[in-house]
Amino acid sequence: MKQLTKLSGLAALAVPFLAALPAMAQDAPTAPYTYTPVVHGGDVAWMSISTILVLLMTVPGLALFYGGLVRTKNMLSVLTQVFAITSVVAIIWVTYGYSLAFTDGGAWNTYVGGFSKVFLSGVDTTTLVATFTNGIYLPEYSFIAFQMTFACITPALIVGAFAERIKFSALLVFVVLWVTFIYFPMAHMVWWWGGPDYLAQEQTAKLIAEAAGDTAAAEAAAANLAANGLIWNWGALDFAGGTVVHINAGIAGLVGCLIVGRRVGYGKENMTPHSLTMTMIGAALLWVGWFGFNAGSNLESNAITALAIVNTFVAAAAAGVAWMFAEWLLRGHPSLLGLVSGVVAGLVAITPAAGFAGPMGSIVLGLIAGVACFFFVAYAKNALKLDDTLDVFGIHCLGGIIGAIATGILVNPALGGAGVPDYLSVPGTLQIAPYDFGFMVTAQIKAVLFTLAFSGIGSAILFYIVKATFGLRVKEEVEREGLDVAEHGERAYNY
Repeated sequence: MKQLTKLSGLAALAVPFLAALPAMAQDAPTAPYTYTPVVHGGDVAWMSISTILVLLMTVPGLALFYGGLVRTKNMLSVLTQVFAITSVVAIIWVTYGYSLAFTDGGAWNTYVGGFSKVFLSGVDTTTLVATFTNGIYLPEYSFIAFQMTFACITPALIVGAFAERIKFSALLVFVVLWVTFIYFPMAHMVWWWGGPDYLAQEQTAKLIAEAAGDTAAAEAAAANLAANGLIWNWGALDFAGGTVVHINAGIAGLVGCLIVGRRVGYGKENMTPHSLTMTMIGAALLWVGWFGFNAGSNLESNAITALAIVNTFVAAAAAGVAWMFAEWLLRGHPSLLGLVSGVVAGLVAITPAAGFAGPMGSIVLGLIAGVACFFFVAYAKNALKLDDTLDVFGIHCLGGIIGAIATGILVNPALGGAGVPDYLSVPGTLQIAPYDFGFMVTAQIKAVLFTLAFSGIGSAILFYIVKATFGLRVKEEVEREGLDVAEHGERAYNY
C-alpha cells in the first residue's frame, strides 16, 4: 500500500511538526494497522470544480489582469504568453512533472521525486491518492488534474515582472527549464508526505517493533516516517502555495526583471495601464478562481473546506479595503487599481494560511498585507527604480512572505486557528498537537528563506543560461513598436 498512499500533496492538514514533538508514551498496538480506502463522490465533484476554478484563474483571469495593466501595443503579447505557458506546462506536467513532484525520489527524495510516473505510467482509473483524513481517498486523476493547474499558473505569474520587453521564444525556454528545476522540486519539498494511513501504518509498525525489541524494524519504520520532502520535515505549513507558488514565482520575477533590465523609456515615458476595465475583470476572475485554489487544497469537501472559503473571502476583502484607504489617505484618492491590487495581495497572503487560520485572524492578515504591499508598490519600488512591470515581487513575493510567516502564528487555536494536526500520537486518528510558537514561526521563516534562496539563485542561473544562448530581450525598435505586431503579427485591437 505504500505506493498507493505516497502520493498525497497539499499540506492542508498534514503537518511535519509532528516529527519534532517529544516522544509520547503510547501503548504498543497488538496488530498492524489496516485500512480500506474509500472514495466519496462529493469529494471528487468538489475537486473537479476546484480544478476548473483554478484554470479560470489563469485563463482568462490572470491573462486579463496582466493584459489590462500593460500598454495597448503589448496587450496581445501578454495574453499569448499566459495562454502559451498554460498549454506548454500542462503537457510537461503529465509527461514528467507530476512524477518529479509527487513520487518517491529514492536517494534524492528529500529534494525531488523520481521517474516512476513518467508519462503517467501506472496511473489509471483505479489508482488512488490519500487525502488528509484516514481512509478517505481520491482518484489519482483528480489529484493530477488539480495539481496541474498549480504548475500552470505559477510560471505564468512570473511574466508580469518583465512584461513588454522579453522575447517570446526565450520566455518559453525559460519556463520549461524553470518548472523542471525549480517548481517541481519545490512542490516536492513542501508537499510530499506519506498520507495519514501511511503514517499510521509506519507508526504502528514502529511501536510494535520497539515493544518487541526489534531495533532494525523500528529504525526502518522511523526512516519511512521521515521519508518526506525537506520543508515538510522542517514543520513548515503551506496550505495552498505560499512558498511553492507565490514566493517562488515572486522572487523569480524580481531576478528576471533585474537581469532583463528596465523598459525603454522607463521613468520618462507614460507607461500607465491601457485598460483598467480588463484588469478589474481579471481580478474578479482571480478572486472567484482562488476559492478553488485555496479551498480545493483541502482535497476533501468538509468543514476545513468551508473554513478556507470564508478565510479566502475575508482576507481578500480586508486587504482591498486596507490598500484603498491607505492610498486614499496618502495620495488623496482611492483608485480602482489600488483596490484590486489589494484584493490580490490579500489572496496571496491567505494562501498558505487558508485552512489553518481563523476568520478574524485572516482579516488581520489581510489588513497587514494590504498596507505592506501598498507601501512597497507605491514608494519602495520607485525609490529602488525597480521596473517590476506588474508588481510581481511587491504583491506575490512580499504578500507570500507575510502570509507564510503569519501562518505559523494564526494556526494557534488560542487565536482562532485550526491547530496543528497530529496523526502519530494515536495512529489512525487525527488529534491536535500542542502549539509551540517558537518552533512554528522558526519553521515558517526557514521555509521562506530557503524558497527565496533556492528559487532566487536557481532562477538567476536559468535566466543567464537563456540569455547566453537565445537572448532574453527584444531589440529596442521592437520594444518601441510593441510586442503584439513584432512578435506575434497581430494586434489586440483593430479600430
